[in-house]
Amino acid sequence: MTLKKISAEELYKLLENNEEINIVDVRAEEKYQDFHLKAPSVNSKNIVKTEIFALAEEKEAEIPLEKDQAYIITCTTGNSATKCANILSEQAYDVTVLDGGLKAWKAFLEKHK
Repeated sequence: MTLKKISAEELYKLLENNEEINIVDVRAEEKYQDFHLKAPSVNSKNIVKTEIFALAEEKEAEIPLEKDQAYIITCTTGNSATKCANILSEQAYDVTVLDGGLKAWKAFLEKHK
């Protein structure tokens, strides 16, 4: 199954239209507290990547996500988010990766100030 990706520009357009978006940031809590994607229509959760990695190894592992919701998974550059999204996708979660992660998001915002 091919993993869905969304560019920073596509995400920006969704936010401009005030579309309800669920973001799962898989970075360490400190990094999440320092900076994470915020907007009035964004529901942001910080679920550290190791919790998601545990899903692949432990059948009993649980994470606070609903299978009937769509999520955009992000991290700093997109690498950990991609690994997490693959695991979540295999567990029947509806996930999309922010291509290039928050680094790409910040770069996009810089260009469009």
